[in-house]
Amino acid sequence: MIVLSLQSGTSADGIDVAVVEIEPARAPERASDATPLRLTPLHTSTVDWDPALRARILSVAAGEALDAGGWNRLTTELGQAFAEAAAGGIRASGATPELIVSHGQTVHHWVEDGHARGTLQLGEPAWIAERAGVPVLSDVRMADIAAGGEGAPLMAFFDRLWLGGEARGVGRTIATVNLGGIANVQLVGADGSVVAFDTGPGNCLIDAVVDRHSAGAQGYDEGGRLAAAGRVHEGLLAALLAHPYFAARAPKSTGRETFDLGVVDAALAAMAATAGGETGADPRGVLPVADLVATLTELTARTVVDALVDDAPVVLVCSGGGALNPVLLARIAQHATARGISVESSAARGLDPAFKESLMFALLGYCSRHGVPIELRPDPAGARVLGRFSPGPQPLDLPAPLAGVASIAIEHRTIEHRTDEHRTNGGATP
Repeated sequence: MIVLSLQSGTSADGIDVAVVEIEPARAPERASDATPLRLTPLHTSTVDWDPALRARILSVAAGEALDAGGWNRLTTELGQAFAEAAAGGIRASGATPELIVSHGQTVHHWVEDGHARGTLQLGEPAWIAERAGVPVLSDVRMADIAAGGEGAPLMAFFDRLWLGGEARGVGRTIATVNLGGIANVQLVGADGSVVAFDTGPGNCLIDAVVDRHSAGAQGYDEGGRLAAAGRVHEGLLAALLAHPYFAARAPKSTGRETFDLGVVDAALAAMAATAGGETGADPRGVLPVADLVATLTELTARTVVDALVDDAPVVLVCSGGGALNPVLLARIAQHATARGISVESSAARGLDPAFKESLMFALLGYCSRHGVPIELRPDPAGARVLGRFSPGPQPLDLPAPLAGVASIAIEHRTIEHRTDEHRTNGGATP
């Protein structure tokens, strides 16, 4: 089965497209047995958002109020952009998918009293289904939230199937971290169980500071250059680490609505006031931007590794855009190795760190199409078939359900990764 996945993370830095072939690695002996799967990436690419549309995404995620018409236009234009990205992925891969999975663009993750109450991803899937002519699975988080879960991190089920056998074999926990806008860790235990939660900011605060400092010309700390040039300010770091989210117990989830520029500016303003500065002064000039980025990079590294202390994993496998930042990865490695935890990129295991989430969404789609409930918590009673289908031009035809998925293996294949500029034209093109 060929699945195309679409997703844009909390940093809204582009639409990740992956075309993945998923097939049984071998047939189960009995119909009641779970099936081991093999995933083969056929194509991956990232399509840049139109700058004006990205600016609207970030404004809404930061709390900008819209009327009903504004929400309608935004989810329509995002859906059309996802449809165009899907069409490009189909052309580039030369493969026709049987299913498209669209995570959409998260603009709000509602957490109240320490638990997720709702989540909102925009990007109307009907535009994708109509353009591609195949069913689309979307809204993949809410079923877990309605069942009492956090709706995140979705990576928990992927890592259980990918690394569970290895963890049982070595008799130790294996940890992973996905360094997206928000960082999340997965702790795959020696018994095959998984505990997963958001640790806090991954790249989102770094990106926001760099974007503001460059007036939108640069959206992230490329190559970690600013962090490398700066010094960590221990006072600011202590103020940031005092955020109540870090003390909250897992499982927990968070988003950009919790960790935004307001958190950074409040810490800077408090630091300036403590140093005898003027109360209410603009906090942006308190520290050189390189020192600020270095401090935020240290914040991510420290909170990721602190989240692992109680479980003593043998290794931490890193993925996501932050895994391509050598300074962030080095800081994580320094803190982790001091605690006896080795650190490696998922690339060492044949999985491109920039597209691990894309493979996860493709697998999620395969599971939902085959009626396989997905367990995001160590509670089988909470497992649910995730997402909702938009059939497209043809009636929805689902195969017979599978008994389950036993494990996954990633087929190593060298493929070309592309980054394309995405221009919207106000509607889906034929």
